[in-house]
Amino acid sequence: MSLIENLIRPDVLALSAYHVQDAAGCVKLDAMENPYQLPEPLRAELGRRLSEVALNRYPTPSYTELKAGICRKLGVPDGYDVVLGNGSDELISMVSVACAKPGAKVLAPVPTFVMYAMSAQFAGLQFVGVDLRPDFSLDRDAMLAAIAAHRPAVTYLAYPNNPTGNLFDDAVIVDILRAVGETGIVIVDEAYQPFAQSSFMPRLAEFPNLVVMRTVSKLGLAGIRLGYMSASGALLEQFEKVRPPYNINVLTQATAEFVLEHSEVLDTQAAALREERGRVAAELAALPDVEVFPSAANFLLLRITRPGLDSAKAHARLLEQKVLVKNVGKMHALLHNCLRVTVSTPEENTLFLNALKAALAP
Repeated sequence: MSLIENLIRPDVLALSAYHVQDAAGCVKLDAMENPYQLPEPLRAELGRRLSEVALNRYPTPSYTELKAGICRKLGVPDGYDVVLGNGSDELISMVSVACAKPGAKVLAPVPTFVMYAMSAQFAGLQFVGVDLRPDFSLDRDAMLAAIAAHRPAVTYLAYPNNPTGNLFDDAVIVDILRAVGETGIVIVDEAYQPFAQSSFMPRLAEFPNLVVMRTVSKLGLAGIRLGYMSASGALLEQFEKVRPPYNINVLTQATAEFVLEHSEVLDTQAAALREERGRVAAELAALPDVEVFPSAANFLLLRITRPGLDSAKAHARLLEQKVLVKNVGKMHALLHNCLRVTVSTPEENTLFLNALKAALAP
């Protein structure tokens, strides 16, 4: 056997590295990013603020000011704290590590964010997926049956869900929280909360097993890689034990603290994207050979229904016109012939709509 075969786990050998499409020269609508930058005066002030950061020093490990700003500005209930991560991905990894007792399982409806299953695998946890209904809603009976059969340590519910964009029914989520009870935690992942305007964060006190996870990436700060989660103090104490020291760098810390002082700018941008989401969805619904699904996120899921044109061909035709979206048609049977497109500026959205009309032409 070779060095690599001797060294690397068989399940890792069988994986392919996560692929990110080269977006050079394209209208980039594949990653759910906020297309708007900060206004020029704020960018200039941020530049001055960052110039004063002590790059030669480690961050303050407690991140007290940053955490206080997040709690104050982003709706964390009084008396609750947050744990910070290098994006939501690191938070998911931390949860996996903390909960990886022998035989422990992770459960989530599918299709959903792929890192729930990937992180579970990397930590040696078994992942259990429960199919959504054809309309992408939670299958309540199937979820409750899976919880009873597997007693998962961690259950993930993306709210809204990625890549489908819909909000799951609050009553079903409550049923899941109650069914899991004291045997596990339920993580409600609110990465797209600024566009959904619906949250389980105010309900933390109702459910001791509830964890609410968020990121600032979709708000317009994807480049700084910052995620946070809130839960009972007893849970956060345990997750803190597996958080790498200094996991939030000083530039991320300073940027987040500055932008939180001007959070109204991000709120205005989110409102503009919600308005554009409605316009783009309406124009897509008017096209022949396209089915568009309801979304509470900053992206739309659509299905190509024209005979002889699948999502791979449509994706390629869009790319020929320098418009990059995400082909999710092979992710799960429920996503057959589906594309996911980020809602962007009015100009970029119009470019996408025109490109799609051309792609749909015989």
